Amino acid sequence: MNSLKYLFLFLLIPFLGLSQTKDSRYQPKPYVQLKHPEWSKNATIYEVNIRQYTKEGTFKAFEKHLPRLKKMGVDILWLMPVHPIGEMHRKGKLGSYYSVKDFKGVNPDFGTLKDFKNLVDKIHSMGMYVVLDWVGNHSAWDNPLAKEHPDWYTKSREGNFQPTPWYDWDDVIDFDYNNPDFREYMTGVLKYWVKEANIDGYRCDVAGFIPVDFWENAREELDQIKPVFMLAEWESRDLYRKSFDMTYSWTLWDKLKLATTGEKGANALYEYMAHDVGSFPYDSYRMLFTDNHDKNSWEGNQYSNFGKGLETAMALCGTANGMPLVYSGQEAGLDRSLAFFEKDEIVWKDHKFYGMYQKLFDLKHKNQALWNGKWGGEMIRVTNDQMNDVLSFYREKNDNSVLSIFNFSDKSLPTSVDTKYYFGQYRELFTGKIFNIDSEKTTINLKPWEYLVLVKN
Repeated sequence: MNSLKYLFLFLLIPFLGLSQTKDSRYQPKPYVQLKHPEWSKNATIYEVNIRQYTKEGTFKAFEKHLPRLKKMGVDILWLMPVHPIGEMHRKGKLGSYYSVKDFKGVNPDFGTLKDFKNLVDKIHSMGMYVVLDWVGNHSAWDNPLAKEHPDWYTKSREGNFQPTPWYDWDDVIDFDYNNPDFREYMTGVLKYWVKEANIDGYRCDVAGFIPVDFWENAREELDQIKPVFMLAEWESRDLYRKSFDMTYSWTLWDKLKLATTGEKGANALYEYMAHDVGSFPYDSYRMLFTDNHDKNSWEGNQYSNFGKGLETAMALCGTANGMPLVYSGQEAGLDRSLAFFEKDEIVWKDHKFYGMYQKLFDLKHKNQALWNGKWGGEMIRVTNDQMNDVLSFYREKNDNSVLSIFNFSDKSLPTSVDTKYYFGQYRELFTGKIFNIDSEKTTINLKPWEYLVLVKN
């Protein structure tokens, strides 16, 4: 009877003056116009520091780690820049990866072009993908472009080459994207590595310093070769429209640090969650992390930054909206800042973080609620009676559901969670403990810094 009533009301809508406008000016329009590679829908990402990864510091030596990373659940391998490093005004003995002497060359310390192509082929054969770190904002002082095309660079008032204004990047000089010939050259370089080495996309350094119209055209030309995946080292909505699949979530890192070692608790995170759901475009990807080469090199390490809340922060990055990143060595418990301009080999050892990432990544692959962009479920705020300290949210997609609860405090907290919409049986990801939720309020006794990832059976 009710269904007939609703059908009758629906048929009456046009006559009641309640029909929706068909004026195109008022129709919702999707902001993200690019098409993400289908394989990225439930992908994870891992940053590779070739220099520090092995004693040899070569592509060939790194290949031995691929089975371990595949088993951990890594999908995308982001390789830090592989190009020859400038010698003029070099920092340290070995210099910065990001001072590029030849955009089409390979750093001889890492191997040859053939070695690089073999590595890419090996990664592809294991069902993983490769994005190459690309430094488009500047070059080394001794890059041949400085002599061959000095007009492709910005100049100081005295007419001299200059580092990127306001930064202390004294080992590089700044490009000028107002020059169409330079834009054509750089687009050609991006296309070169996709064609020559069959890479799957790029992580683009300081992407926001480069005009958006350059990126939009470059993405279009790259996609004509193959569907690529583009990661911007930036955090901005405008890059999602036609340029980048994913940007950094620097903001979440800052808020997680405040929530943990900053002792601000879950309160520090709510604004981020609200903006993620309310202001970032639907179908945009955000990269979530507790470490990367910048944070590790200049701002401490995962332990000093997050203290006893590190695992809590890791679990949140593995279940919140976005793609989780692991930096080289994190899974082995990396507890120091790696030297950036010198050799500083990672100490590899068995560590519980490997298993933690493995469980989180396996869940992400299988549970559609945690997939990326439009393929995943929205983070729905779940209230509780300890909101200052406990963050809880629910994600659901196509009958896949995950309820995540995080105690961002050093206190034991009996917490009453509002579960009236989330009835069912859940299995906790890390312990296997069964939770039967069958009432509007569910009380859970949370230990200090405890996190629960409840997967609906």
